[in-house]
Amino acid sequence: MKAAVHTRYGPPEVVRISEVEQPTAKEGEVLVRVHATTVNRTDCGWRAAKPAFARVFTGLTKPRATILGCEFAGVVEALGTGVTSFRVGDRVFGFTKSSLGAHAEFLSTPADGLLATMPATLTFEEAAPSTEGSQYAHNFIRVAKIQSGQDVLVNGATGAIGSAAVQLLKNLGANVTAVSDTDNLELVRRLGADRVIDYTAEDFTADGQKYDVIMDAIGKSSFRRCRPLLKPRGKYLSSDLGWLAQNPILTLITPLIRGRRVMFPLPTSNQQVQARYLKRLIESGEFKPVIDRTYPLEDIVEAYRYVETGRKIGNVVIRIVSPI
Repeated sequence: MKAAVHTRYGPPEVVRISEVEQPTAKEGEVLVRVHATTVNRTDCGWRAAKPAFARVFTGLTKPRATILGCEFAGVVEALGTGVTSFRVGDRVFGFTKSSLGAHAEFLSTPADGLLATMPATLTFEEAAPSTEGSQYAHNFIRVAKIQSGQDVLVNGATGAIGSAAVQLLKNLGANVTAVSDTDNLELVRRLGADRVIDYTAEDFTADGQKYDVIMDAIGKSSFRRCRPLLKPRGKYLSSDLGWLAQNPILTLITPLIRGRRVMFPLPTSNQQVQARYLKRLIESGEFKPVIDRTYPLEDIVEAYRYVETGRKIGNVVIRIVSPI
């Protein structure tokens, strides 16, 4: 099968299209013929081994998982023993978490993971970007215990995580302030933001409003800068480790001091429950992933280059199988 492979760490150019052995569905797994996948910040980080300590998980001198890609949409080709929740021919979408492997024509993935049948109205290219950003956003909301009526600021509201967070927060009934650039203010309003801040015209950390929760979906701020914006029991969450990996450390320290605190949530909720939740929101029209560009698999290096410019809006999709 064809796959986008990297055998060493480095820039986008280390990725190449190669013929590799097709996986099989082991016990408890399904084999999916992948029609579409994405390139995101996670893929870029694993490919370049940044931050450096990521090598502890990905391989010290070279990558253990040579095929990247964590979200996908496709058709079930085969079932491993014991799988009863899916059938051959099902159109599915999902998230592979740390096992990766979605930048390929075939993928073997656990049937009890973040995997669900696709909403009937979606194309594969629309379904593929439905899980990575949204499951991180959902975990932020779940861990922070955000409720209807609370005031929440989302920094980076046009990225995969941020654009999903705005929609999921509005579904909960939160009051959402979204930080974006001038060109995308109308986009975040359409996503549901009650109020927008143009970061090219003003510093959002100088905002006079106070918030129950601040979600930094791009990791470009810090607890120190955002702390004055938080209410006395407010919470700060970031998608990034922060300078000198301070955010996980502050997660341990700030609860010991009464008042504002840092939370660094990890995706630990039941993945099947999460998959059904996201599918339900998509079917009801309450969540729709934002798609910036679509590339064929052969141009995946160019997709990596574009993602690393930091200018992508929502998601960048990779087409594995061309629509008929």
